Amino acid sequence: MFTGIIESVGTLRKIERLGDDIRLNVASNKLDLSDVRLGDSIATNGVCLTVVECLSDGYVADISAETVSLTGFAKYQVGTKVNLEKAVTPTTRLGGHMVSGHVDGVASVDVRQYRGKSIEFWLSAPVDLARYIAHKGSITIDGVSLTVNEVKDNRFRLTIVPHTAGETTLESLKPGDKVNIEVDLIARHLERLMTYTNKEASVPESNVTMDLLARSGFLR
Repeated sequence: MFTGIIESVGTLRKIERLGDDIRLNVASNKLDLSDVRLGDSIATNGVCLTVVECLSDGYVADISAETVSLTGFAKYQVGTKVNLEKAVTPTTRLGGHMVSGHVDGVASVDVRQYRGKSIEFWLSAPVDLARYIAHKGSITIDGVSLTVNEVKDNRFRLTIVPHTAGETTLESLKPGDKVNIEVDLIARHLERLMTYTNKEASVPESNVTMDLLARSGFLR
């Protein structure tokens, strides 16, 4: 689990193709790796990756074909900058929102413009993910926890304040760029709860109805 508060911007210094999978060598820059062990998780541009080798100034991680197909990693090159965040601990300050590191898809940057000192972006999300994106809701862009300021169909607007721009890769985004997105976890779970039926679990339909509850004195 992560918060979407980026700790460092790293660099991809080696990309090894292993069939349909990818092995990354990531230079961690200022990320403190003193407490990182084999098997730990580090969100890399929003993707939860497992450390398979610890280096003095970075780490090595593998990306499965499934993850490659849902993210922008297929087009990343040596030298690409990536946002880094270590997994939260029980004492971590939760400054962003709950982020799983399981990217849902890729969005496109449509518009970049300045509003005061902040950068405003309009992005287009895959149509099947648009229902999870809400005005003033949370969304993760390349691992960064952000607030959605406006929604129009499958397009949404973000405002990046100078501090966030300077501490992440978002400052370099331009129209046409692709970004990894993770929609709000709570929205996904709510949808599942609302659409789940007893038939899916092979459980007999309940005989309890609102009318029965009212006649039994539970409702007034």
